[in-house]
Order: sequence, then structure tokens, then C-alpha cells
Amino acid sequence: MKKAVLSLLALAVILSFAAGTASANSKMDNVIADLIGTPYKYGGTTIKGFDCSGFTSYVFNQFKLDLPRSSGSQAQVGKKVDKDDLRAGDLVFFNTSGKGISHVGIYAGDGKFAHSSSSKGVIISDLKESYYAKRYVTARRVMSTETFEKYADEPSDEVLDNGGDTD
Repeated sequence: MKKAVLSLLALAVILSFAAGTASANSKMDNVIADLIGTPYKYGGTTIKGFDCSGFTSYVFNQFKLDLPRSSGSQAQVGKKVDKDDLRAGDLVFFNTSGKGISHVGIYAGDGKFAHSSSSKGVIISDLKESYYAKRYVTARRVMSTETFEKYADEPSDEVLDNGGDTD
């Protein structure tokens, strides 16, 4: 029950923050909303628990898009994007360890991004939050325009199976 309430709340947050950037209820919005509240697990790649790159890999895998396993490796794929040109579905990268790229999330629009926080699990955060603003490194666009329009921009007309129970 808690997971269902968190998912509905997350979807409302995503939709309110992403207005004008990504269409309401895009397929990617739905996948992310269903994962909000999933616990953090170091090395985690399933709905039982995600680390940051496990979360991004899982979301993109729902659309048959493969990403490398680590945040540092994910930062090497796709096309570099200026912070001012971000669109929903872009990957955003941070230096949270002091040793280079060590955290990744998925841009959701209007300055917000979804990620698996080591202290809170899968959440939506703001790029302007002091912690993330100071640690922001770069962003990468890993979806083609066609893929973006299909998964992150068009409203979803289907419910995607997340591959298992979320209780």
C-alpha cells in the first residue's frame, strides 16, 4: 500500500515539474513513478533495490536501451548536453565522492531528476539543491530524437510491466 501511495505521489510530482518539458504520463514517467520509493542497494539492479547506475540501467532497459553498468561508464555514452539544453530522459552526472563521476540520474524536466539516493532510495531531486548544484559535472543524451518522442515525450497509452511484485 505504501508503495502505491508513493508511486501516485511521485507521478504527481513528475507531472507537475515536467510540464512543458515532457508530456504528461510519458512511458518513461510511468516507469520512473512506479519505482519511486524503491530502496537503495549497493550494486542493486532490480526492483528489490537499486544503486544509481542500476536504476538508470533498469529504466532504459525497459525501452530496450542498454547502458553500461557504472555511472562513470554511462558518462561516456551518447552526446554531451549543456545544462541549459537538458530534456527529459537525459542522464545527469555528479561527483559525490571527490574522485570524479560517482552518481547518475535521469532528467525529468523543469530542473528535476530521478535517481537512487544512497540515503533515500529512488526519489526526485532538484538540480538547484545546493548539494547537487555543487557536484554537477555533465549530462549526456543517450536517446535519439525518435526514441525520445516515443518514450519520454509522447503520452503513454499502455501500462508497462515492471517485471515483478512491488510489495
